[in-house]
Amino acid sequence: MTVFLAVADAGGFAAAARRLEMSAPTVTRSVAALERRLGALLLVRTTRSLRLTEAGQRYAADCRRILEEVEQADDAAAGAMAAPRGALAITAPALFGELHVMPAVLGYLRQHRQVSVRTLLVDRVVNLLDEDIDVAVRIGALPDSSLTAVPVGHVRRVVCASPDFLRVNGVPEDPEALHRFCTITAAMEGRGPQWRFLQDGQIRRLNVQSQLTVTSFQAAVMAAREGWGLTQVVSYQVAPHLASGALQVVLRDFELPPLPVHVVYPEGRKSSAKVRSFVEFCVDALRRDLAALPA
Repeated sequence: MTVFLAVADAGGFAAAARRLEMSAPTVTRSVAALERRLGALLLVRTTRSLRLTEAGQRYAADCRRILEEVEQADDAAAGAMAAPRGALAITAPALFGELHVMPAVLGYLRQHRQVSVRTLLVDRVVNLLDEDIDVAVRIGALPDSSLTAVPVGHVRRVVCASPDFLRVNGVPEDPEALHRFCTITAAMEGRGPQWRFLQDGQIRRLNVQSQLTVTSFQAAVMAAREGWGLTQVVSYQVAPHLASGALQVVLRDFELPPLPVHVVYPEGRKSSAKVRSFVEFCVDALRRDLAALPA
């Protein structure tokens, strides 16, 4: 199974052989023997390419699950003294991952040389089981699930602009006044142009007709820093600019409750030394980072 997965992942027998430190003929014979035993063709080989058959795709998914369970069983048998080792897959929101999770990953890898990490930094909710992810960082309320969640802090949804913009145009006194100001909206996949506020104890979604709409939070922050207008983002995305005074927060009285941040992982993987040790390291790092964000 390990040899077959190496061939599938590497896209060829020679590349898999180098990764496994085996000879190419040995790898080829191993996969051929596996296909004979199963009575199924797993790989379609040509002179230029190699691809998984439909049966091969299903078998590869089963192999990943089985080998992961074998590794977990080894770790559980070895107990708490087992050294972290093997591949670790982590997901987080894109910008939060770049700013806060990646420094934790690098710090962890410096201490654990037998662990390799694959990161998936995307602005969507990743299904951990379907995409074979070990640990995720989630921002926002968590649905009920079988995941184990460790709280690490909170972030806020804020409206901000540059001091020069506010000096020239004034400060909005309430959300209804936004239509008189230039605004910048970050419209991501699954996130429309509405801005959300808390008024009279109720969540209000306001359709802001922005002259500038972008598809990344970094672009919205950059435009706000350049004095274009007001934008609504999450506090960690503008933390250094708030600290330096390049941006200022407005409409504080209308902010939604803070968004919780959690480190989550599937219940069945808590016995793995690599998951357990990374979660502990990441939780400590994120709690320090989030506690240091501007109020």
